[in-house]
Amino acid sequence: MKTEIIKFNPNSTLAGVFTLGARVLLILLFIQAGIGKIGAYQGTAGWMESMGVPGALLPLVILLEVGGSLALLVGYQTRLVALAMAVFSVVSAFIFHSNLSDQAQFLNFYKNISMAGGFLALMVLGAGRFSIDAKLKG
Repeated sequence: MKTEIIKFNPNSTLAGVFTLGARVLLILLFIQAGIGKIGAYQGTAGWMESMGVPGALLPLVILLEVGGSLALLVGYQTRLVALAMAVFSVVSAFIFHSNLSDQAQFLNFYKNISMAGGFLALMVLGAGRFSIDAKLKG
């Protein structure tokens, strides 16, 4: 016997609203972080270099955090962008937050890993009904 507590038609308006909500919630942190990096560009580049990552990569980080967040917000190329954001989240967790004896770094490490899980779910589910992807699909 199959029992389901919550069952959605993936094409329903309600599923579309929840998927849109998931996209919005997933990007809040990253769009803020990307904009913050623009405002503190030199300091961020220096911090990256102190962690062994070339500061020259900062424009790509900002592009992914801000541009990727905006793409997810409107639901454009959602599966590809969500995969990129998941990989970025895991890689940055290991590079920048791997000192798990520090409570703040411990929380940031697992925050990034958890965010990657949300992005992977979005990659599997797609953008949903209220998205550019859905409009382009027809």
